[in-house]
Amino acid sequence: MSGRPAFTVIVDYGLGNLFSLERAVQHLGFSCGISQDPGEIKNATRLLLPGVGAFGDGMRGLNEKGLVPVLGEWVRSGRPLLGICLGMQLLFSESEEFGRHRGLGWVPGRVVRFQNAEGGGFPAYKVPHVGWSGLEPAPLKDWSEGLLKGIPSGESAYFVHSYYACPEDPADVLAVTHYAQVDYCSAIQRGNVYGTQFHPEKSGSAGLRILKNFLEGP
Repeated sequence: MSGRPAFTVIVDYGLGNLFSLERAVQHLGFSCGISQDPGEIKNATRLLLPGVGAFGDGMRGLNEKGLVPVLGEWVRSGRPLLGICLGMQLLFSESEEFGRHRGLGWVPGRVVRFQNAEGGGFPAYKVPHVGWSGLEPAPLKDWSEGLLKGIPSGESAYFVHSYYACPEDPADVLAVTHYAQVDYCSAIQRGNVYGTQFHPEKSGSAGLRILKNFLEGP
C-alpha cells in the first residue's frame, strides 16, 4: 500500500446514507468514492461501512453482492474500517432485529432493542431514538488519541436507531450514551475495526472531527 495516494472507499451494499458521507469526506479534503466493486474495495486504503435500515437486510445486501469475504480479507489485512450506524451493528456477532441474524462477527457481542419502559416505573421514551445525545468516555478510556481525539466529554452527536450493540468485551467500548434508562455503547474500537452508532456526517463540527481522526489515523 505504501507509495499510493490515500483513497477511502464508502462501501455500497444497497443500504446507506452514501452521498452525504461522501460530501463530508471530500469537505475534509480527502479523496473518496462509493463502490461495491471488490477490486476497488481491495485497493482502497480505508473503508467506510455506512448503513440505514434493518440488520437482516444489511447482511443480505452484503452477501448478495459478494462483499462479506472481501471485507473479511480487508479486516485481516490490518487496514482501518469504520462502521457507521447500521454499519457498526453489522460488525457484531448477531442481532435480534426481526428475528435472529448472524453478523460479520468481527466484534463479539449482540445487537438488542431498546425496551419500552412505559408503565415500568420509568418515564416513557420514544423508539427509535432520533436526535442529539451526549457521548461519554467508557471506563478507563482516554480520548487524547485515536478516533475520539479532541472530542470533549458530553459532546453531542446525532442518532437514529432502535437497536444498540452490546460488546462482550468492555475493552472494545470507546464511548457510551445514555438513553431510555440505558448507558449503551455508542462508539467502538477492536484493533483496526472502528464503529459509531451515531452519524458523524450529521453531527456538526464534532462529527467531522471524528471522521478526520479516522481518515488521518494510522
